Amino acid sequence: MTPLSILELVRVTEETNARGALDNARDLAAHAEQWGYRRIWVAEHHNMPGIASAATSIVLAHIAAGTKEIRVGAGGIMLPNHSPYVIAEQFGTLARLFPDRIDLGLGRAPGTDQLTLRALRRSPEAAEHFPQDVLELQAFLAPAGPDQRIQAVPAAGTDVPLWILGSSQFGAMLAAELGLPYAFASHFAPDLLIPALDLYRSRFKPSAQLDRPYAMVGVNIIAAGTDAEAHRLATTQQMSFANIFRGARGLSQPPIDDIDSYWTPMEKAQAMRMLARSIVGSPDTVRTGIEALVKETRADELIVVSDVYHHAARLRSFELIAQAAGRAMFPSEALAAAGS
Repeated sequence: MTPLSILELVRVTEETNARGALDNARDLAAHAEQWGYRRIWVAEHHNMPGIASAATSIVLAHIAAGTKEIRVGAGGIMLPNHSPYVIAEQFGTLARLFPDRIDLGLGRAPGTDQLTLRALRRSPEAAEHFPQDVLELQAFLAPAGPDQRIQAVPAAGTDVPLWILGSSQFGAMLAAELGLPYAFASHFAPDLLIPALDLYRSRFKPSAQLDRPYAMVGVNIIAAGTDAEAHRLATTQQMSFANIFRGARGLSQPPIDDIDSYWTPMEKAQAMRMLARSIVGSPDTVRTGIEALVKETRADELIVVSDVYHHAARLRSFELIAQAAGRAMFPSEALAAAGS
């Protein structure tokens, strides 16, 4: 059966602060490994008051320390923001602290706005070097050669599994060329999902990390006892998207009864296009949606966003999703693919 994983947004809400969001993420991870989720990832975002995962490697250490088995990783690190050497040091350290549990997903988008890019000292041309930066990072994570004068200590030899993240065909081509697992961000950019997966699979070249294509599909899923209750919970995410279009990225807001009273017709059209592949409803609705998505995409794994406002309701959503997918526990055999 198709494994499930979690993309944790580390949301700061109108009723929590950043510390609360970080502790909620750790608590979710502890529950998730009991429910059989394969991995939990967090993403690098900057200058967003509603997301507390800017210092991504530190957040991952916090989550991993509160869990025992679930894989923990970045989904992802925006590599053009950083020196590959520093990222190797950070994730190599995580790998030493939490052996065989760390993933490193890599993206080339900035994860922020143009003004913040200046504060990050990010060159406008940095994204153009993304493929070379991935190779450099991979080399620093590999065992050091006998005459290698610059080593990423203690990263050398950890071989932290790398993933390529994407929402377009560029990432698909790069992942295929490098023989790496590929994660598509269809939870906010669904338009090119099928073409990107087809391109990745058709051009894949085996590598030391991976001998066959391995594709993970991002999907928004919100589950509750009834369809109506789930659709009400989904208004939190819908308001977040409307706020993005307004240039007003703020704190996560509690659900409302009538989303049409919040957004304009244009905002609704924009948001629903980005959320087109969302699965929202009762366990039966969720199960049907998951089955259809896996059949259409042939996904090797799904990574789930369940952007629910109240922590207890979010936990319940993830629990119901696991049950709906028939994944109370994962198979005992490890997945050789994707470094799992």
